[in-house]
Amino acid sequence: MMDLPSLPHGCEPACHGCRHRNLSAEESAAQKQAYLAAALAPWMGRLAALEPASRSLGYRERVSLNAVWDGDAGWRFGMVRHRDRRDEFLAIPDCPVHAPRVNAALAALARALPPGPEFPLAFVAVSGAQVTLIVKARSADAGWAPALGPRLGFLGVEGLWLHLHPSAGRRLFCRSGWKLLWGVPRSRDSQGALHGPTAFSQPQAALHGSALDAMNSHLRPGPGAVFVDLYCGIGKGLARAAAAGAACVGVELSGEAVECGQANAPGARVLRGACGLRLPQLDAFLAEHRGERRLLAVNPPRGGLEPVVRQWVSSMAPERAAYLSCSAGTLARDLRDLEADGLVVERLLPYDFFPLTHHVEVLALLRKA
Repeated sequence: MMDLPSLPHGCEPACHGCRHRNLSAEESAAQKQAYLAAALAPWMGRLAALEPASRSLGYRERVSLNAVWDGDAGWRFGMVRHRDRRDEFLAIPDCPVHAPRVNAALAALARALPPGPEFPLAFVAVSGAQVTLIVKARSADAGWAPALGPRLGFLGVEGLWLHLHPSAGRRLFCRSGWKLLWGVPRSRDSQGALHGPTAFSQPQAALHGSALDAMNSHLRPGPGAVFVDLYCGIGKGLARAAAAGAACVGVELSGEAVECGQANAPGARVLRGACGLRLPQLDAFLAEHRGERRLLAVNPPRGGLEPVVRQWVSSMAPERAAYLSCSAGTLARDLRDLEADGLVVERLLPYDFFPLTHHVEVLALLRKA
């Protein structure tokens, strides 16, 4: 009988976050490749081999954790899993997948925060060098913050936030209730991109750079081209296209991401709102650049493109398109519709952004038929 690989040091045996942690890197890659081959069977001949991550441990710079006060152990941070129709809290105090800065910051918070009866902390969210304490209350005392801030700063934290959100749960953030307790409101990641406390970014910077390189090589943005980036995040794709000389417009729901996107890609126009609600403004932008090559990039959430957005892509008729997906199932659905509307899938490039887990992302490169 084959021995299973030992768990990484510090790994909680009951944790379900990394489902592939008992597999070798080769076994995990083979499972992901087989899943993609089945989910994307119509384009099997255009599916490339999985590009591996350079690091499988210590790479998660962005985490959201439940916070629970224990009268004996103090503050504990971890996840809630559903078991036997009950919610069960699982502390992960030294997760080997988290970046060292994340684990060190969590340990410092556990030591310094007021006890639970005095401070109704529900979640801790870390986004790069920004840390947010999410409190399920309309008010909370923060007199302890001036002493804690410099300690976190020594660990590499640059901003500490208090977010008062009485209904926090599946949605951690709302628009109001934000207070910067210490530090600065924005930081720069390893690629130099500005981000705030709620920003999403791919966890493997080098691998994400490789995906952006592949996208740019396929789209070829430059003078005489108009580049539309839906679900543009903090504007890393926009920044590259704008630097190449393309006329650029992006759409993003998060106000913070829009502000950062405008700063990261100063030559681009960034619209705030749901993509389906910004189609008239996108049409007006395209009308301003009539006759130029049309290029499209999309990076939707797990649900994929909304029907109204898929229909709009058909009317936009891009010369080339790039679709970064975190769900092969919804990607296959959208690719079928896009091909029916006149686009052809050239290549499918999978990336292992989340090693040790079952998750895999795919960059689809398309062109006009």
